[in-house]
Amino acid sequence: MITFSLALVLLIVGYLVYGKFIDRLFQPDASRKTPAITMADGVDFIPLPTWKIFMIQFLNIAGLGPIFGAIMGAQFGTASYLWIVFGTIFAGAVHDFFSGALSIRNSGESLPEIIGRYLGLTTKKVACIFTVLLMILVGAVFVSGPAELLAGMTPDYMNIYFWMIVIFLYYILATMLPIDKIIGRIYPLFAFALLFMAVGILVMLYVKSPDLPEMWNGFGTKYENNPIFPMMFISIACGAISGFHATQSPLMARCMVNEKHCRPIFYGAMVTEGIVALIWAAAATYFFHENGIVDKVTGIAYSGAKVATDISNQWLGTFGGILAILGIVAAPITSGDTALRSARLIVADFLGIEQRSIAKRLLICIPIFLLTVGLLVFSFSNAEGFKIIWRYFAWCNQTLSVFTLWAITVYLVKNKKNYWVTLIPALFMTCVCSTYILIAPEGFSLSPVISYWGGTACVVVAAIWFVAWYRKSVKH
Repeated sequence: MITFSLALVLLIVGYLVYGKFIDRLFQPDASRKTPAITMADGVDFIPLPTWKIFMIQFLNIAGLGPIFGAIMGAQFGTASYLWIVFGTIFAGAVHDFFSGALSIRNSGESLPEIIGRYLGLTTKKVACIFTVLLMILVGAVFVSGPAELLAGMTPDYMNIYFWMIVIFLYYILATMLPIDKIIGRIYPLFAFALLFMAVGILVMLYVKSPDLPEMWNGFGTKYENNPIFPMMFISIACGAISGFHATQSPLMARCMVNEKHCRPIFYGAMVTEGIVALIWAAAATYFFHENGIVDKVTGIAYSGAKVATDISNQWLGTFGGILAILGIVAAPITSGDTALRSARLIVADFLGIEQRSIAKRLLICIPIFLLTVGLLVFSFSNAEGFKIIWRYFAWCNQTLSVFTLWAITVYLVKNKKNYWVTLIPALFMTCVCSTYILIAPEGFSLSPVISYWGGTACVVVAAIWFVAWYRKSVKH
């Protein structure tokens, strides 16, 4: 428990120290009027209280990542602690902060608009297609998981298909209606459930005080056959850094009334998610130590939902378990609906279609909904359908973070600020994503040696490109 406790303290200190450093680097201006005030439209640009924006942002970016991602990451041993802590402080929180801060500084621009502003029109077009695809993937993968959990908690006639229809109908309403009608009212309650669950598990970790592996004794038991690099860095996803987060920060940037709130909302929400991921990684490490990774009764490997449900019920009792499971169900649903909402806004920004009228919103939403339904049909018609969609979602998610980090790096260079804070994470994540697509079964399935050399080559090319661009920009 010493390593776990140190990791927990590091995350809090990271927010207080490094978060303050990043905030000063951006130089927020409290006197500057925000898009929520200057562009208020009663639909997407609506001023909201800071505490409510934080809770919505936390719930938006959480999804299944800090729970299921951390549980999968725990199969790589306590090496997952290192990535959750340092990935959150130096990569994920910085990535989330600047994607929101740059949006609030540029009329609430969506992510592809920000990327295009700093990386050029061609990159903007690629990022727009890539981001909308990711949002649709998020909408699809975050339907079946909650539907499966709800089906297990309700009578047989309320099967997984029933709950998928219910969830998707909710998606339609949350995507179309003004942000303060559903999202602004119920998200803080769901966020509370998710935080209650995490705090409950944290308390029980110290009550039970399990004999967790310490870093100085090695990384503990590694249950996963795949190599730690790059697999763990893709699996943990939202628990350390996630490109999806950069699509959500602009949603909240359109509701903020003061730039000074960027640090607690964007950097703070990511650190909070990192803490939740760390708690679940520790709990899962203990669970796997006691039970292994395969259910002895069924002979099937434990799923993230099974591990989370068992831990919640056993550690938090009946009431706590129900509340915790509701948090687990709510997190992906609320990420799925805001993903589709982001897709609507990204397409609207790219095509220049105003969103005040419901007819214009429908014009964009109908094709998005149809594509999402198509992916859901595929996931159930193909035995490996869901796994295939999830794997591509995971890679697309982290690849989008690479686009975002490079765009932020260019912004910092152009504004004569310390660009190393995002250059190093950008190079590292470039290596992670390129190596993953080379080595993964859903990618090129190459040998580890070729994949590692290929990933290294991509980093070298990216570094050379940056140096050449930097020298050219300095001359001008």
